[in-house]
Amino acid sequence: MPNNANNANNANNVIADFEVPATGNQRFASTAFRGHPYIIYFYPKDDTPGCTIEGTAFRDHYDAFKKAGYMVFGVSRDSLKSHEKFKAKMNFPFDLFADEDETLCKLFNVIKEKNMYGKKVFGIERSTFIVGKNNEVLKEWRGVKVDGHVEEVLSAAKSMQ
Repeated sequence: MPNNANNANNANNVIADFEVPATGNQRFASTAFRGHPYIIYFYPKDDTPGCTIEGTAFRDHYDAFKKAGYMVFGVSRDSLKSHEKFKAKMNFPFDLFADEDETLCKLFNVIKEKNMYGKKVFGIERSTFIVGKNNEVLKEWRGVKVDGHVEEVLSAAKSMQ
């Protein structure tokens, strides 16, 4: 298993219920997805090179994720307006969650100190989680490197069928 992947299989890794704004003028409530596993990936910023590559990889493998029984959702701290433009531009078949108040970021513990141009800032650490039918984290990747990541997540998701 790569260094950036960790199993999370104990009861302490159940995610608290949450509700956040989502693209398509809707709100996503985790309670509505009980019984349905999903992939949730956190990325730093809409329409930036790495985030675009990652999002398009999830887009390009979306049908395979659906076939494996998983929905896919992306999360960043960008506004819903920014997400709508990014989703339309990249033709994402999945919804993006606007986490401007960092509710989800804190819940999944993805806000980390970063060094940007010599200045310390707090931002999203690129991370992906497979969430099971009972809102439990089945597998997580933190400090993700984009190349090959989505294929690794898909392989893990298929192995959990």
